[in-house]
Amino acid sequence: MDITAKMVKELREVSGAGMMDCKKALKETDGDMDKAIDYLRTKGIASAAKKEGRATSQGIVGSYIHGGGKVGVLVEVACETDFVARTDDFQTFVRNVAMHIAAASPVAVTREEVDSTLIDKEKEIYREQMKEQNKPADIIDKIVEGKVDKYYSEVVLLEQKYVKDPDITVADYLKSIIGSLGENMQIKRFARFQIGG
Repeated sequence: MDITAKMVKELREVSGAGMMDCKKALKETDGDMDKAIDYLRTKGIASAAKKEGRATSQGIVGSYIHGGGKVGVLVEVACETDFVARTDDFQTFVRNVAMHIAAASPVAVTREEVDSTLIDKEKEIYREQMKEQNKPADIIDKIVEGKVDKYYSEVVLLEQKYVKDPDITVADYLKSIIGSLGENMQIKRFARFQIGG
């Protein structure tokens, strides 16, 4: 099948991947746009995994103010070089993450950063709920673990569904940017402020 410039452009707009990557993805998938997107996501994740151990000593602090000044976010995103930190793609990513934080109100970047007393309290609540429903003791632990995982997916930034594309998590979005920009990146920390919140 002939891969046209229009097809490459369309895939690039949807995926944010480079022109050559989009062209290759379309060739590999015989011009099937959905399969090409999956192909790019798989390659982006594989390429992101290779870059994980590399130092991230550059980056920017991005901000986003929403709702007439009622919600504000600061987020630090690190990358390997100042060159990448100054690119439009990187800065757009940082702004999108800040907007996501404003909308989704995560409490931490990773599971490890969530206060353990908060998790213990959630487990206690879930256990009591299961006991009231007369669930067998051996099943309760499994149900509680499942509920805790679901809780993490709601409050941990990297595990949340990305607000602009609920088919992926913020971690998936990060990996796709790492794949397209070719550098390791980390969302280091954030602060979310809300009037009366």
